[in-house]
Amino acid sequence: MDIKNDINTEHAILEAAEALFLEKGFALTSTTEIAKKVGCNQAMVHYYFRTKDRLFTAIFEKKIRLFVSIIHQIENEPLGFEEKLKRKIEAHFEILRANPKLPFLIINEFNTNPQSIFILKERLQELPLQIIQNIEKELHDEIQKGNIRNISFFDLIITMVSLNITLFLASPVITAIGNMSTAEFDVFLNHRKQENVRIILSSLKP
Repeated sequence: MDIKNDINTEHAILEAAEALFLEKGFALTSTTEIAKKVGCNQAMVHYYFRTKDRLFTAIFEKKIRLFVSIIHQIENEPLGFEEKLKRKIEAHFEILRANPKLPFLIINEFNTNPQSIFILKERLQELPLQIIQNIEKELHDEIQKGNIRNISFFDLIITMVSLNITLFLASPVITAIGNMSTAEFDVFLNHRKQENVRIILSSLKP
């Protein structure tokens, strides 16, 4: 198998696994189904990823790396602290918007298989640490200037993640109670994105 075909097959397996995990859930998806969706044999899936757990980790790792790359782009732009934070909150929101079923998959897998967290941490190594250090430094500088109240990185991240993820976890309830069409819910998401930004920025005021 040449390098190009090798990469294409690995990507196809990853894409098929993600689609099936999101559609049926991790536990109810088999490597046989993944192979069938790709059009290869089951041995090929095991060749690239060895286990279904490693497939899950690879999918989540891909999303984390995407988010990290977006954050790095924002960090390199000549923006003030508030505008950078606004863009980061929006970036996290839009990744969830593009993958609305992902929070269900992640929460369910991490609850039923906590070991996945440590496997993912090992794969990512120091990657998330770069973001943490940058944001912590920005927070410290702004706190020292008196521009924002004293707040830790984890408090800020938990607030952002809670506000953004809860919306997508509750989307079936929201659309049903609000009797919203797909277009109406999309408008609502735009509103909530800006509202989440406002809530977080307001909460930082000294």
